[in-house]
Amino acid sequence: MASLRISIGPLVFIAQLEERRAPRTCEELLKLCPLRGKILQDLWSGEAAWAPLNITFPMLDMENAISDPAVGELLLYRGGIREAGILFPFGSTIFKNKMEKLVGNHFATIVDGHRQLDELGHRLQWEGAQDIVIEFP
Repeated sequence: MASLRISIGPLVFIAQLEERRAPRTCEELLKLCPLRGKILQDLWSGEAAWAPLNITFPMLDMENAISDPAVGELLLYRGGIREAGILFPFGSTIFKNKMEKLVGNHFATIVDGHRQLDELGHRLQWEGAQDIVIEFP
């Protein structure tokens, strides 16, 4: 199975792609790698970070779509009610905007770096937005 390397500031995470459950989502995301941008605290979803993307995925269907990801289950939101982006749960999370619950495609799961998830939350809260790089090694 394929994996992603995700660097957020000095923190490094390895995520396994959910290729069987979300094949098209994984394919579309891999086309964009390496992705570089910012990740910030998601104000509406609880203990989660949000990496906005500067593109949308209007033709991407829902696959392996969830609203209540576990810690480390990464979601790709294709755009619509809010901008497209990646939700990165580091604690208790319900994916939503100010008014309603949203769903995103669970495309990858953190398999290495779990111990740094609390540090990610701390950095976002006290230092603000962090640089993020998502690479397909």
